[in-house]
Amino acid sequence: MVSIQDPIYRSQYQAENSPLIQQEPIVIIVANQHQRGSSWYASVFLVVNAALGAGLLNFPDAYQQAGGVLVAVVIQAIMLVFVVFAILILAYCSDINQTATYQDVVLSVCGKNAQRFAAFMLLLYCFGTCITFLIIIGDQWEEFFLTVVRDFYCKDNPWFLSRTSTICITSVILILPLCFPKRIDFLKYASIIGVIGILYVVHLVTIKYFRPHPAPGPIKIKPTQWEDVFLVIPTICFSYQCHVSIIPIYSCMARRNIREFSKTVAVAMFLCVLNYTCTAAFGYLTFGDNITSDILLSYEPKLEVLIAVALIAVKTYTTYPILLFCGRAAFNSLWTDIFKMTPDMIEATERRRRIVSTLIWFILTLALAVFIPNIGIVIQILGAFAAVFIFIFPGMCVLAVVMSRVDQAGEWTRKLRCIAAFACVFIILGAFIFGLTLSQSIMKDKGGVKADKSKYTC
Repeated sequence: MVSIQDPIYRSQYQAENSPLIQQEPIVIIVANQHQRGSSWYASVFLVVNAALGAGLLNFPDAYQQAGGVLVAVVIQAIMLVFVVFAILILAYCSDINQTATYQDVVLSVCGKNAQRFAAFMLLLYCFGTCITFLIIIGDQWEEFFLTVVRDFYCKDNPWFLSRTSTICITSVILILPLCFPKRIDFLKYASIIGVIGILYVVHLVTIKYFRPHPAPGPIKIKPTQWEDVFLVIPTICFSYQCHVSIIPIYSCMARRNIREFSKTVAVAMFLCVLNYTCTAAFGYLTFGDNITSDILLSYEPKLEVLIAVALIAVKTYTTYPILLFCGRAAFNSLWTDIFKMTPDMIEATERRRRIVSTLIWFILTLALAVFIPNIGIVIQILGAFAAVFIFIFPGMCVLAVVMSRVDQAGEWTRKLRCIAAFACVFIILGAFIFGLTLSQSIMKDKGGVKADKSKYTC
């Protein structure tokens, strides 16, 4: 009989002792169970906040690469079906052992080795996303200086206002102190400003399209090459990837069941589709081939645009620590597993390990952000990794559950065969998207990156 107080450790304990991976009976006394959870409509905002992010700025450029609005919208609609199914699959699998994190879902259903792979992929994904956030910070400060102190910035070119300096200085002052605490739930109130900022950007892009503006560049109605349709997939995967945080959100619901959660997912995805599609379509139709990888760089530096710049910067400053926290947790999971650390050793070295890993993470992402030219490159690569969380791991979970049902029933029924085939489609499609988009992004990077035709230049 085991007493587990902390819900995260309880989730991991239940996952490790899942009946799918071992058959010994376990009795668990759970403390502090009677906690008030969130309603399904309150959870909508949590899912929207997790999904709407930096991918919004790159969506119009992705439409241009894919061959126009119609082609990109069709691809987006097809992908959205798999995105929603993956969310519901993860929620269903988490109910098997009442797990509370993505890694624990994989652990409880697929075993320890799969959990290690999930933690490793999560580590890479969070690391790349943090780089994207720092690149966005550099873009926003560059826009600000070119508008407010243009002559001084362009003629004197002071070192302390350079892109490298602004990324480093502001990140050290505003981000690094937020990364050390053991808990970061105090950022939930600041995240409200981030959601407001995203909604403001959508409103700005839409209004700008309907107001008088210069003639756009050439507008595509079909892809240059048929394989270009896949270029929008990394951005879609990156933008709709809320699967890593979807399990914690689901576990906090007052009425934790698939029916209630389905309402949350339906409303949240509707809001995300509306915001992403409006921004991408109106942004691309406003500028055509002259669109930049960051949509805000395409506009004239006026007050309303600077407000959007400031709001996006605020969201970025408050979101980076959350991604670092998730990545650090994945790193700690791998570190303690590799060195076979006991619970006492983990507790004794927690503070030192947290500080050292935070500093190393922050310095590496900062260095890479300085030398990577724009977010388009990073999002292409991250989209490939996001496909793993959306397709491969959910497919593996479904297949593992089916195999356990077959072992219990002693035979393959027609229903189980159909579900297994569906899981295999998920895994194969995820592997195809991962390999294709990753190779495309590498080839695109080697071929040279098109310089943004931004108004924010001297």
